Amino acid sequence: MKSNISPAVRAGWQVPTYETQLWRGRRHSWCVAIPVINEGGRINSLLSKMADQRIDDFADIIIVDGGSTDGSLQIDSLQRQGVRGLLVKTGPGQLSSQLRCVYAFALDQGYEGIISIDGNDKDDPEAIPRFIEALEQEVDFVQASRFIPGGRAENTPKSRDFAIRHIHAPLLSLFSGFKWTDTTQGFRAYSRRMLLDPRVAPFRDVFTTYELLAYLSHRVPKLGYRCLEIPTIRRYPKGEVPTKITSFKGNLKVLTILLRACLNLYAPR
Repeated sequence: MKSNISPAVRAGWQVPTYETQLWRGRRHSWCVAIPVINEGGRINSLLSKMADQRIDDFADIIIVDGGSTDGSLQIDSLQRQGVRGLLVKTGPGQLSSQLRCVYAFALDQGYEGIISIDGNDKDDPEAIPRFIEALEQEVDFVQASRFIPGGRAENTPKSRDFAIRHIHAPLLSLFSGFKWTDTTQGFRAYSRRMLLDPRVAPFRDVFTTYELLAYLSHRVPKLGYRCLEIPTIRRYPKGEVPTKITSFKGNLKVLTILLRACLNLYAPR
């Protein structure tokens, strides 16, 4: 499949600048996008699991780096582990900016759908074939959930568990009209047609930190797209909590983003 994006539409996308440090070409209809920044051994552990499960036999693996300085992304090592692309964001912003980079790149390359999974090794990639199966059945938004039957949550911090179950997921469910259970998860998949819908318009500079995840969980079901949660395993290591959201200020920012998404303040005008 070739990119069917008109030059005029593509020119209107707001995508942070990035460098393509590795690109071995598209092999499959689907890709797995992995945002990382200074994940150290965690990203290598995740890639080893994906190699053991032969994920690269049915999806192309693309890493989008937010500017790591820990030396964890050596290109020779990435290639041995089946990675086909490495993008390095050079423009401003955090997670949502990284995702805009890799989503734009994937759509330009003609992928029919994108699965994203965090690079901190909390999610079990064994679920990726089920994400692809759902996309093949014309589901437009597939969300991982540790809280539905068949899913499993291990060592989730109690404060995080409470916030997801009793604040984040209930509010997004109420305002989107779709019953979500695990809305802070970055392990999800999107169809090409949904991402290219001008009523969704994900390529805007308003999305820089965690806005894009909350926005899509609200906007996509409101537009009538097919959404689905699938059970997955999410493991926090004992002791250390690998997360970029820390402190009262960080959690307050996530709550503010959630409320703005629920009030439809990120919708394109």
